[in-house]
Amino acid sequence: MLTDIFAFRYVDVPMWDAFTARDRRLIIQAWRLVNEDIFPMGYQDKETDATNARWKSLNDKLSTELGLKELAKRHDGYYREYLGNRNWVNFTRSWRMMCEQYVCADFDGSGSADEFIKNRLSFIEIAFREKEQAIAARRKREITSADVLISKLLAQEKVQKPMSDRSRVLADLLDTEERFQVSVDELNERFRQAGYKLNYHNGFIQRSVDSQVEAQIETPFWALVADEKWMNVETDMATAIDLRDTGGRDPAWHAAKALESTIKIISDERDWTHGGERGASNYIDNLASTKNGRFLDAWESEILKQFFLKLRNPFGHGAGSADMPKLTDQQTNWSIEFCMAWIKSLIERL
Repeated sequence: MLTDIFAFRYVDVPMWDAFTARDRRLIIQAWRLVNEDIFPMGYQDKETDATNARWKSLNDKLSTELGLKELAKRHDGYYREYLGNRNWVNFTRSWRMMCEQYVCADFDGSGSADEFIKNRLSFIEIAFREKEQAIAARRKREITSADVLISKLLAQEKVQKPMSDRSRVLADLLDTEERFQVSVDELNERFRQAGYKLNYHNGFIQRSVDSQVEAQIETPFWALVADEKWMNVETDMATAIDLRDTGGRDPAWHAAKALESTIKIISDERDWTHGGERGASNYIDNLASTKNGRFLDAWESEILKQFFLKLRNPFGHGAGSADMPKLTDQQTNWSIEFCMAWIKSLIERL
């Protein structure tokens, strides 16, 4: 199965021309986050079948993408002198140890520093992503189970205990999510301390252009769209940023798609969609309608319509014999930040 990794998304974007003590420190700090906080050892520092499977998954996913059989040698050995004899001793590394040996390896200069660092950050990205996906799957599984139990007992008029059980499940999930978010915040702070213009969010490490924009718009935005119902919004915006960072085609168009999806989802969720809509403008009208309680003010509606008219529409249709529309880097950044800020504002109003 294909795995999206940081190293390949940014393969044509040079970031590091040397491997320094700062880079070494960041990689070790990130490894310790994964090893001690994301996937810590089990009871009495013993591996379980579940933790072994998790570390094997990390090894398999990254090694496959890098074209390696494994990240480090699983079966190895060494010569030991004993009573004048030199004997070969075999040993097998754990999957955790194999990952550690790869991530924390010394840079030997055999390849570029840029590739070396990107490959290690790809491991960190996959590990955080796997944890995030595991938490989301657990939330869905446990809440569904609790709700099924409550439904059964409601019919029997026995609801007090299952309700308390659901509260306990929610509290435990919230604690797990909060602890994971602490790790995410620390990783992003480590990036900032190392001078890396990078940010981890929702399963991906991506470039962050401006620290103020990151703090005030990007970080709250990614937190808001983490819910499953905003999946298309999240995907289109992540695509927009990847295309911007790698010089790809029309990143602003993908950001506009994310904004349009947000407007449509809100219109659908509030039962304002009537089926006669022909484009983003009609959905904006649904949100600005006085009949619907003016989710948007008239001036906000006009701003959004102008954005889609002047930016999204020219990029969404063939140029024909005219010049292909193109934005400057500054205009592209503004467009993405505009869409992020509006999506954040719209979701916060719900």
